[in-house]
Amino acid sequence: MIGSIIGTGVFALPSALAPYGPISLVAFAAVTLGALALAMTFGALSKRTSSSGGPYVYAREAFGEFAGFLNAWSYWITAWAGNAAIVVAWVGYVEVFVNTDHRVGGSVLIALVGLWIPAAVNLTGVRNTGAFQVITTVVKFVPLIFMATIGLLFVDPDNFGPFNASGHSTLGAISAAAAIALFSYLGLEAASVVAGRVRDPGRNVSRATVYGTLACAVIYILGTLAVFGTVSHGALGSSTAPFTDAANNIFGGTWAGNTVAVAAIVSGIGALNGWTMLCAEMPYAAARDGLFPGAFARTRGVGGVPVFGIVVSTVLASLITVFSYTRFEDVFTKIVLLSVLTAVIPYLFSAAAQLYWVLVHGRDGVTLGRLIRDVTVAALAMAFSYWSIQGSGYQTVYYGLFVLLLGLPVYVWLKRTRQEGGALDEAAPAASDVPPGSAAAVPPAPRAPETRSARLPGRRTTVVRFRGSARRDQH
Repeated sequence: MIGSIIGTGVFALPSALAPYGPISLVAFAAVTLGALALAMTFGALSKRTSSSGGPYVYAREAFGEFAGFLNAWSYWITAWAGNAAIVVAWVGYVEVFVNTDHRVGGSVLIALVGLWIPAAVNLTGVRNTGAFQVITTVVKFVPLIFMATIGLLFVDPDNFGPFNASGHSTLGAISAAAAIALFSYLGLEAASVVAGRVRDPGRNVSRATVYGTLACAVIYILGTLAVFGTVSHGALGSSTAPFTDAANNIFGGTWAGNTVAVAAIVSGIGALNGWTMLCAEMPYAAARDGLFPGAFARTRGVGGVPVFGIVVSTVLASLITVFSYTRFEDVFTKIVLLSVLTAVIPYLFSAAAQLYWVLVHGRDGVTLGRLIRDVTVAALAMAFSYWSIQGSGYQTVYYGLFVLLLGLPVYVWLKRTRQEGGALDEAAPAASDVPPGSAAAVPPAPRAPETRSARLPGRRTTVVRFRGSARRDQH
């Protein structure tokens, strides 16, 4: 999970926060508290169901299939748009060595290479994807831990600049900076999205989510503080590789900065590798339920690789990257804000789902103190999500709402084909496409199933009816 949270986004974040000044560190601390509330919420929700899908599953279970579809659609946008933001930050560190004059054509070409290498790794299967992720996660920690420890010894207060350099009110500056800072925590739900592929998900997903978020929080805040204190405020705002500049200022010369740049490049590829998998996993889970086009549920090869989801998501990430490089000056910030907004919508629904489950089904067998704690955490996660939407700005909310509502025609089409019957015959992958016993394996279905649910004490039972047969799942 940490491999998906920590990418090149955090390596570019100090430059994106520089226009707000050190007040953005206050925003970072506030975002950390909100992220921990969300992590605890996802940890609790993961104990209710071990299915893959994360926010999509939680919204569908609590509020019905339309809410589930909106969450799957919004999160899918977050995943591929977030990949575009990660690769833009990644390009900044690659250009420490090549295309040093930042020509747009060269930047676009580098970005496309960065997007399609992880896609190619994912297409080879889950085992290779996991091994690649472990290696890149280890490498990425080196510069971050260095800046969060040794780098603090070289902080010069004169580098910080005005506390609030944005020209906005204190609350306005904190809200705007927080919307950007939240990007660094996107992926805290990653373990819940792939819960079906995790061993003992009821125990491990919750721990990975909460402890992973805590570890990232410490590294993020201390590392960003060190960069703010070792690079002058004026230089930081225009830097495309702030951690490289910080290392060069600490040691002199360029060797230290180049070393950090290499680690950031590896980190970015690792994050893109993990997020490319998430790009396909969420729509895969929704497609198996008939709430996403059936092509997203088709798998190939050993381990059941969702080829269509990987390829389509990478194509869309490539398109938005090219568009942003040719239309925007602050490419990273624009894409980051869009990614954050579309991510916060599933976060909001997940917090609401947890609040619903606690108030309606969670009062039996728990102490009053535990009930108050669960309600408080879910309410804080909801409030934080609303605040993040408000801080994204009017333009971002406009674009985010527009792309979210683009999903309505897709939902109408899916509903129509389900009503007519037979049009979603391939919504679930055939057993021959997925190896027996794998997490992705499902029985062959001649048509999309219709479900009805009956609640039993402590569990949820779903009766899935196919032609002439029925199957009962308990989770």
